[in-house]
Amino acid sequence: MGAGRLGAPMERQGRAAASSAAAGESASPDAEARRREPHRRRASSATPPGSGAAEGVRQERPGSLSGTALASRPRGEGPRKRRPLFPWFGLDIGGTLVKLVYFEPKDITAEEEKEEVESLKSIRKYLTSNVAYGSTGIRDVHLELKDLTLCGRKGNLHFIRFPTHDMPAFIQMGKDKNFSSLHTVFCATGGGSYKFEQDFLTIGDLQLRKLDELDCLIKGILYIDSVGFNGRSQCYYFENPADSEKCQKLPFDLKNPYPLLLVNIGSGVSILAVYSKDNYKRVTGTSLGGGTFFGLCCLLTGCSTFEEALEMASRGDSTKVDKLVRDIYGGDYERFGLPGWAVASSFGNMMSKEKREAASKEDLARATLITITNNIGSIARMCALNENINQVVFVGNFLRVNTIAMRLLAYALDYWSKGQLKALFSEHEGYFGAVGALLELLKIP
Repeated sequence: MGAGRLGAPMERQGRAAASSAAAGESASPDAEARRREPHRRRASSATPPGSGAAEGVRQERPGSLSGTALASRPRGEGPRKRRPLFPWFGLDIGGTLVKLVYFEPKDITAEEEKEEVESLKSIRKYLTSNVAYGSTGIRDVHLELKDLTLCGRKGNLHFIRFPTHDMPAFIQMGKDKNFSSLHTVFCATGGGSYKFEQDFLTIGDLQLRKLDELDCLIKGILYIDSVGFNGRSQCYYFENPADSEKCQKLPFDLKNPYPLLLVNIGSGVSILAVYSKDNYKRVTGTSLGGGTFFGLCCLLTGCSTFEEALEMASRGDSTKVDKLVRDIYGGDYERFGLPGWAVASSFGNMMSKEKREAASKEDLARATLITITNNIGSIARMCALNENINQVVFVGNFLRVNTIAMRLLAYALDYWSKGQLKALFSEHEGYFGAVGALLELLKIP
């Protein structure tokens, strides 16, 4: 494959990674509060843990879904849907990144605003008036969903991310801003919901409701695709991905999503065959994912951020690192239809001292990206063939600002399947688990 060309033969490798699972239950609503809509928790109304419970109501510590997490009736609807108190969060704590979605209500009445406790106002102002939090937290403003209606409330959905190693600072912020006084609950998914559960409880006095990450992933992607992206399509594909001049990003209507192969590329990779919203299975996975790419780039190039690794890869030439079919055959391997530009051995040229010395850090970053992406594409293609599925949706934070990988996946799936497989992508690629956690909080079907 020449510099800048996309596509490579796929080598199947990797092993499946296990998914986490846990569940929590919401408690019964307070009968009195059914007659009015609660929007805050007054200090005088808080019942300390261990005290007696009112008749018919189970009292729990702040952070549970019982007590004042009550039923209410949105304007223009029938019986009100049960919904928790503000603030509304969904949290996905991955191995590399934490993804958080926050619903900002925009239909707050003057009476509600007057009754709001200061800590709730402070949280909303802090999250919505900043685009950066500390040195590593980022609100992806371009992904904000506007005028969304959730449980009868209209507002905007915000998307925030930060490195998982900064989770202690996030928990401390929750303590400093008195999250626990709001009688809120954090619905969380991802392996970190187990890893950090005790820290949330002991430091922040916050209780996590742990959710299965693959359930949340599927609920999130189906919901976000159904509401669209501020009037635009959520799903898209690349036309002519191998041609830099003719390549186009085009919308795709996922109106008939089933069956689909869902490839979630985070630190590692999980691949799911989805037959309906309630019928799916994890087919396989690989440990070689986004974390592998970033980790190897840190070792090989000395880069310090994912964005820096991708920027270096964009300027590199992987053919100086990889051994191609033409390096072995002097051209195409015609008997088996392997073109000369295809990769025969990733990093194969690095066996030569002379070629090692000639390869730049940018070349190494590019070869690393090609290697990881080809491996993921290879496994996805074989899974699609085995499951007889021709729609393959790639999601996950590995694809954030990673056009090189997306175009490579699009070209490789089309080329090696002779046009039978289509690679699809989604605008909110890494946030679906967090969205699914929020939906579980709100009990939206």
